[in-house]
Amino acid sequence: MTSITGGPMARKMGAIQRKEVSLADVPRVDSHPLTEGSKFIQMYEPASDDVDLVGWVRHNREQLEADLLVHGALLLRGFHAPTVADFEQATQAFYGELYGGYGDLPRAGASENIYKSTPYPADKAILYHNESSHLDSWPMKIGFFCVQKAPVGGATPLMDCREVCNRIDPEIFAQFAEKGLTYVRTFVEGVDVSWRHFFQTDDKAEVEARCREAGVEFEWTDNDGLRTKQNGPAVVRHPKTGETIFFNQVQLHHPYCLDPETRESLMSLFGEEYLPRNVYFGDGSKIEDSVMAHLGEVFEQIAVRADWNEGDIALLDNMMTAHARDPYSGPRKIVVAMGQMFSKENLK
Repeated sequence: MTSITGGPMARKMGAIQRKEVSLADVPRVDSHPLTEGSKFIQMYEPASDDVDLVGWVRHNREQLEADLLVHGALLLRGFHAPTVADFEQATQAFYGELYGGYGDLPRAGASENIYKSTPYPADKAILYHNESSHLDSWPMKIGFFCVQKAPVGGATPLMDCREVCNRIDPEIFAQFAEKGLTYVRTFVEGVDVSWRHFFQTDDKAEVEARCREAGVEFEWTDNDGLRTKQNGPAVVRHPKTGETIFFNQVQLHHPYCLDPETRESLMSLFGEEYLPRNVYFGDGSKIEDSVMAHLGEVFEQIAVRADWNEGDIALLDNMMTAHARDPYSGPRKIVVAMGQMFSKENLK
């Protein structure tokens, strides 16, 4: 177990007394692996009630940055951060400027920078994905704050994307690494977010210009719909550590991952070509269901689940760590912050 100091009090005391302050007088935060024997996910817990969360994050930002690159995810538990505003300030202290232009999630309130979690039926799972990995830019960091835990279920499983590369069948891995992916999306009002919500505009000409700029193929469809096609990576090297990571949203887009009833219904309504979401290998070839079944097995072998405590904050490296959501019942409120945007063109 290690400890990180609670900096702001130390600075204040030093300014008044003008002498070195003993670490014994500084509020302490202890850290340890969430799972014994695993480096994936490090937990931080204050040893007393007088640790100022925002000040602690700001004071220890450099160390937390280094820890995140090792562990992939940091879980802050037991801090007194009762409000969404506390969470926003803490993530801003760590990430710097927060990203407020994301069209796939609804806002959590008055703030432009904090989002509700994905609005998806509570009785169905949201599968593993790296946020925005199907787009031309994505946040390097994403954070979650548990305002209200579900009485039953509702965990946010996390998966080490570095470990995926070591576990999946080498031939399947080679296909993903060499071919990449093509994501196909049809924005249908009432089925997924509308193109107006996603692009945050009513102007079709602006949508077309943004698609061209991002290298996205597009076509307008019947009933005021929009179909897009965009190439993206499946396996990349982390821009800071150089580690190989399985970085994509293949589970979130492949129809195999829908429950059979939903899959059959969507196929009958739209056909494969105009499904709300679909994904192929980058050369246009189909990703077989057997490949997706293998990925699902590997992902669940690797996944780590920790039940939420209200007030928990999870800080993720969005490239190293994929997240999901288990089904749940009852009320649940998890809010999201993102920061440090990174462009696909900067991958090496």
